[in-house]
Amino acid sequence: MSEQTLRKIPLLPLRGLLVYPTMVLHLDVGRKKSVQALEKAMVEDNEIFLATQREISTDEPEEKDIYSVGTLAKVNQMLKLPNGTIRVLVEGLQRGYIENYIDHEDLSEVEVELIEERQEATVEEQAMMRNVLEQFEQYIQISKKISQETFASVSDISEPGRLADIISSHLPLKIVQKQEILETIAVNDRIAQILDILSNEREVLGLEKKIGQRVKKSMEKTQKEYYLREQMKAIQKELGDREGKEGDIEELTEKIEKASMPESVEEKAYKELKRYEKMPASSAESSVIRNYIEWLVQIPWNKETTDLLDIHRSEVILDEDHYGLEKVKERVLEYLAVQQLTKELKGPILCLAGPPGVGKTSLARSIARSLDRNFVRMSLGGVRDEAEIRGHRRTYVGSMPGRIIQGMKKAGSVNPVFLLDEIDKMANDFRGDPSSALLEVLDPEQNNTFSDHFIEEPYDLSKVMFVTTANNIGAIPAPLKDRMEVIHIPGYTEVEKMEIAKGYLLPKQLKEHGLTKSKLQVKDEAILKVIRYYTREAGVRNLERQMATICRKAAKMIVSNEKKRVVVTDKTIEQMLGKPKFRYGKAESENQIGAATGLAYTVAGGDTLTIEVSIAPGKGKLTLTGKLGDVMKESAQAAFSYIRSKSEELSIDPSFNEKNDIHIHVPEGAVPKDGPSAGITMATALISALTNRAVRREVGMTGEITLRGRVLPIGGLKEKSMSAHRAGLTHIIMPKDNEKDLEDIPDSVRDDLTFIPVSHLDEVLKHALVGNK
Repeated sequence: MSEQTLRKIPLLPLRGLLVYPTMVLHLDVGRKKSVQALEKAMVEDNEIFLATQREISTDEPEEKDIYSVGTLAKVNQMLKLPNGTIRVLVEGLQRGYIENYIDHEDLSEVEVELIEERQEATVEEQAMMRNVLEQFEQYIQISKKISQETFASVSDISEPGRLADIISSHLPLKIVQKQEILETIAVNDRIAQILDILSNEREVLGLEKKIGQRVKKSMEKTQKEYYLREQMKAIQKELGDREGKEGDIEELTEKIEKASMPESVEEKAYKELKRYEKMPASSAESSVIRNYIEWLVQIPWNKETTDLLDIHRSEVILDEDHYGLEKVKERVLEYLAVQQLTKELKGPILCLAGPPGVGKTSLARSIARSLDRNFVRMSLGGVRDEAEIRGHRRTYVGSMPGRIIQGMKKAGSVNPVFLLDEIDKMANDFRGDPSSALLEVLDPEQNNTFSDHFIEEPYDLSKVMFVTTANNIGAIPAPLKDRMEVIHIPGYTEVEKMEIAKGYLLPKQLKEHGLTKSKLQVKDEAILKVIRYYTREAGVRNLERQMATICRKAAKMIVSNEKKRVVVTDKTIEQMLGKPKFRYGKAESENQIGAATGLAYTVAGGDTLTIEVSIAPGKGKLTLTGKLGDVMKESAQAAFSYIRSKSEELSIDPSFNEKNDIHIHVPEGAVPKDGPSAGITMATALISALTNRAVRREVGMTGEITLRGRVLPIGGLKEKSMSAHRAGLTHIIMPKDNEKDLEDIPDSVRDDLTFIPVSHLDEVLKHALVGNK
């Protein structure tokens, strides 16, 4: 470079473009200042200075926005295009430094110091030029983007600087890299830069080639697989097998998309689907995976039915389906009322406890109907394997989810009424304890993430309304019972059975047997006789069977033209049903010594028991007969001990136990009897026999006794009162603590009975024995 006078030249800033000396290039110019600079150049000596912008996006570049080293160029041709831009042909002449930047309103000019270059090459530069040409040739062979003619023209260049510039213009370099080469004045350094760039580009091209080959192989493999699959589909179509595994995968993919699963479950489903796709159809695991995916898409994850929160409609439905059962209905209506107010409530877990046939299962169905929810029932009777509840592990063919998930699939919604029937009949053995597995299901705080061994993903059971049924609450494990709200259904009274038979059972059987009320009429007294003498139960199953028998007999009579209309009365019932099958206790016709009437609770409701005491000379032996349980034997011993301690007050010989043998008997000796409520009855019968005082025939009694003579409360007062009413008793002696239970007794029964609350045996004797004051 030599010292020169500065030249003032119009400036043309370039965007995304750089021109080397000796390069000939077409440019499109559209900016106002650039056009003015061109016009000024054409007027003067056709020379213009080309400098590249640092940023392409700058529309009005200033001094700081352009590089300080550029190229002096000659404008060889200028053509105005229809769109208003000017196309010019420029030829690069030589490098130049911008020393001063002059910005006019209509154009920009620069004062430039031009740089002269040597044309002759030194020996070292000649060697470098050969090396560059060799490298450039190898680059052309690998890239195949530059023609051999270009290489031929480049190889004829003898000036080292020009060679470096021309090769640089043909390489795919960024503007920054090209600018660095333009700013490199020393020829040796410029050629060295080109050598480095060529070496690097050759490595990059080699890697690109390898990657390209790998991609090509992969694409060929994919295309081959696609082709084979299409061939397989065509073959299956020709053979009539329109499904095949491909059809399965398409179908399962569509099902997964429609299942609205939680994100984690959907991810698991797609993962298993990919495994299924890769696995041979003949593989045993293939069927296990397919079965798993089928279960995932069939279980309801988000589908929810809308509750009909109309408390009056629900009350009507419950009354339509069931007579009585006021406490249960009240509980369901309370749930509905809270649901209506809050719009959100975790499903309660109700346990309907009571004897068979009282309508526990059908009541759960009515609850579902009143809420307009789906209903599903699962029987737990005899279930002894934990896998029945939690499902089997997916490790073998034939594995499946537990009954809870199966029930949810059957229900088809996430908020059904789910009946767990006979929860007290579960057992446990070496396969696990199913009642413990139910703890998570029936815990409102845990069942929102119920874990099934087969599904493996948490399932939300919190919206399910669980209803369980049981005959014997004592058989349910305490932790399980603690999670449920127990509602006792004690059984139906005679009055309730009468209403159920007239309003529900008989109309149903008439319809099922093709009869009408005009063809068969059953009088009330006939129904009452059926209830008393042909059934003995707490529920109404046997009563329904007897109604069905009456309908069958009547149907035969009508079809055989024996009668056109059948009327059944208490006189003709035996013709239909045969001789009575049962009897029930009746009040004694006169006062008896040593015999007291006790009231008992049975699974069939209530009954009366006459407890008899016989005293004979002997050595003080106490005999108990009548197939009594341990509790009743203990009650007899307690009564006996109390009488011995109070013998003087009761006017009984203190040595009676040494001189007499005492025999206590409860009739119907083949029927097992047990319970704590016969204490005062045994004590009264003993005292009656020992004092020779008669027991009032119209009095029935129930209550437990302590050694101090206190009367303790009992259960089943409603049923016992019904049996007393049926037997013709008029007075009932009961524990004072049971006064709260009187409101449960039907008005028709309570009005005919006199209830005598007592807290001590002295009060019992006062009301029970004749002659007491």
